[in-house]
Amino acid sequence: MRVTTVFSKNAKLFMVWVIALLVSATALAAQPSEQQADIDTALDVAALVKKAEQVAYYSGKDGKSMARMLIVDEQGRKQMRQFTILRKDVTTDEGADTGDQRMLVFFSRPTEVQGTVFRVEKHADLNTDDDRWLYLPALDLVKRIAAGDKRTSFVGSHFFYEDVSGRAIAQDDFTLVSQTDTHYVLKATPKMPQSVEFTHYLVEIDKGTFLPTTINFYKGDNNYRRVEAVSVETIQGHPTVVRSKVSDLASGGYTLMEFKGVQYDVDLPDSIFSERSLRVPPQAYMN
Repeated sequence: MRVTTVFSKNAKLFMVWVIALLVSATALAAQPSEQQADIDTALDVAALVKKAEQVAYYSGKDGKSMARMLIVDEQGRKQMRQFTILRKDVTTDEGADTGDQRMLVFFSRPTEVQGTVFRVEKHADLNTDDDRWLYLPALDLVKRIAAGDKRTSFVGSHFFYEDVSGRAIAQDDFTLVSQTDTHYVLKATPKMPQSVEFTHYLVEIDKGTFLPTTINFYKGDNNYRRVEAVSVETIQGHPTVVRSKVSDLASGGYTLMEFKGVQYDVDLPDSIFSERSLRVPPQAYMN
């Protein structure tokens, strides 16, 4: 199977919200040229990073999509994972954003992972660890994922649990390294280095969309891991990463993630982001 045939030409990706998206999480309502002018004038790194986080993780008030991962190991062997992602931002009673998020990932294929559910309660507060659970249907077991395991493999892929739910910018210190006509290049250093495997990472942010397009992770001088936004489309006015890739630069293995049917502002009810949905998925929002 060629990577380019995992989905059709018009396939849609939900957030790196994930990605990274893996990586993945989101677009701003203001015109990109206006946003860029603000940052270029002051070179305010904190404002730049905040805009990039908004573009990468917070498109709309909520969203859903279908997704598929192609996992390729160092020997060229392939595995597939297919799932649905539901995401909703947490607001105050007055409707103000808190920076917290709720997420559910429902696996449908292959058979060995069918019915598995990944649940996330993401917290913007640096002093509060995100809550993550994995429901294993064969055992009817809800397994809590320890904070120390957030940077381990997500269901056998090259994505980490933290890639899927997103790494909060409050966890790192950022400095502007350089810029080109099209991108800003920032260096991020973890505030709690003992909690992660990297010493720093370099992130390239597109000046037009403010999407992070490439992130290279380092251990000292060794660039061992890369997260890329391979393809971007505009969906409901939001620049959205529709294909992302995570590469293990040491082994040569990689995982490609593609999404389709991306929708924003679908009015997902708070009630579905609960432990009950792990065993009884909300079918009305699964297609």
